Amino acid sequence: MLKTQAQIISGYGQKITEVTAQINQTKKLVDQLSLVRIGLFLAEVLFFVLLLNSADDNSRTLIQVLLLLPVIGFVYVVRKQAKLDRKIEYQKQLLWVYQNEWNQLNAQPNGYDDGSQFESESHPYTSDLDIFGRASLFELINRCYTKIGKILLSNRLANKLTKDEILARQEAVKEIQDKIAETYDFRANLHGHDIEKIEQIKTQLEGSLGQQLLFVRGQFLRFYVATAPYLTFALILAAIFIGGLFSNLLGLFVFIHLGMNIFLNSKINLVFYSFGGGSGLLNSYAKAIKWTEEHQWKSSYIRRLFTSEIPVSKEIRTLSKVIQKFDARLNLIVGGFLNGLFLWDLQCCISLDKWYQSSSKDVITALDHLGDFEELISFATLAHNHPEWVFPEMENVFNLKGTDIGHPLIAADKRVNNDFYLEQSPTVDIVTGSNMAGKSTFLRTLGINMVLAYAGAPVNARSLQLSVFSINSYMRIKDSLNESTSTFKAELDRLKMILNNIKQDNNTFVLIDEMLRGTNSKDKYLGSKVFIEKLIAEKTPGLFATHDLQLADLKDDYPQEVRNFHFDIQFTNGEMRFDYKLKQGPCSTFNAAILLKQIGLSLT
Repeated sequence: MLKTQAQIISGYGQKITEVTAQINQTKKLVDQLSLVRIGLFLAEVLFFVLLLNSADDNSRTLIQVLLLLPVIGFVYVVRKQAKLDRKIEYQKQLLWVYQNEWNQLNAQPNGYDDGSQFESESHPYTSDLDIFGRASLFELINRCYTKIGKILLSNRLANKLTKDEILARQEAVKEIQDKIAETYDFRANLHGHDIEKIEQIKTQLEGSLGQQLLFVRGQFLRFYVATAPYLTFALILAAIFIGGLFSNLLGLFVFIHLGMNIFLNSKINLVFYSFGGGSGLLNSYAKAIKWTEEHQWKSSYIRRLFTSEIPVSKEIRTLSKVIQKFDARLNLIVGGFLNGLFLWDLQCCISLDKWYQSSSKDVITALDHLGDFEELISFATLAHNHPEWVFPEMENVFNLKGTDIGHPLIAADKRVNNDFYLEQSPTVDIVTGSNMAGKSTFLRTLGINMVLAYAGAPVNARSLQLSVFSINSYMRIKDSLNESTSTFKAELDRLKMILNNIKQDNNTFVLIDEMLRGTNSKDKYLGSKVFIEKLIAEKTPGLFATHDLQLADLKDDYPQEVRNFHFDIQFTNGEMRFDYKLKQGPCSTFNAAILLKQIGLSLT
């Protein structure tokens, strides 16, 4: 049984409460470990004081060993605390995901990107149909945080697919919708990270990393770096229990190691600064990828995303561990200590080179495919959040028939839905009506739901059957000071684009709202009439919204090719009232005279 939207909102509220409680509990554990760290520090000070006051050699040796215990405990606690800090960060991102869903279903903006960077007035329909930008379809749908995810989502909303591709995407979206509860973890693992950092890592992996690591491929260097930790431990033990010469040898050993590190520092830096600080990001990405790998996906659209025979998430976690160790050099004291004793930076470079030569090939592809899942999850979340919406039926033959079609960007309590259908052969449908009666909104309602349908998404309707059209629109035409373009010139350019597109694709569907506003009324009528006749000649279906009632008379000349619809106005006690319902025939009631009278102008 499908949940209602009210139940879905309540579910998000419950998750917000649960995750908030988890964050508070984890913070308490971190605070407790902070007290443990203070206790270990005091214990180390106590042992050090005892060492200074001890005169017996046996006691001094015992205390020297005991001095290591608080250090070991301190290291363990720091690592445990770091793990809890990462857990808190993840929980905060998960809380953000749930809170964002709750916000959006309560008429607040989406916290994800609104797609403004993809806006284009030259596109056949995206600007007119509010596909990108603030309060857009992209903003409503988007759950993509990665750069590639946002690009893929924009492509799906702006480019035409075939019927088979649309059906394959519907299958994929439905399959992910069935796993919607798991997708919030996926999104939390991706959200909040530096997206430019992952792009930098991808560039490094597919670019110059192999060349940068050539300096650690010498056999002698690898042998020495591999044996250095064992020699160091042996010298430390000898210095503690024997002293003398071995203490001097340990000092010389450290001096040589630091010299090697300084000599190779420029090459080490070149490798490190492409990855440094990226361990947490990669670890989170590995968790997201692991989720995609754990399922036996049924849809062919999703299965094609997997090209590697081995779990890529495991390879990325290995890389994350190498980088996490590498990050130790960011602390000058810790880094100097580790390099002096164990050649830590060189150890990390050699580990990175081994990983690069054995495991890096599939990682870039897997990282990019995270964007594919983000894009599908965006539509699956839309379907989950709006259970009353339906997936359209895609037809091979010319068809468009919808019932209760509503605009997805208008709140449900303000939205008025309409039925609409095309005849078996193309017609140009002329929609007349008063100002503010709903003509433009209806055109956008139909167009934006077609965009959703062609992306493999559910639509805001009770039912929708349609074939695949190339949408072309003419609505928001404006001049351009930058290009020295008048409104009329911009309108002509738009008309030319539409006519060219009609020639290239005979499955074009045209949406036009008040054509040729930038010229006189006579030329406007004649130009509109000629354009409608061109659509008829090309057998191109279209919706043509206009205030010009003369155009409705084209029904007399083209009884099979032209249909008339209208949105009317009702007057109650001198007040205007709109029902925003599409009706048959041309409009007979207009409101311009009333609106002019309200500002002090009367028509005689």
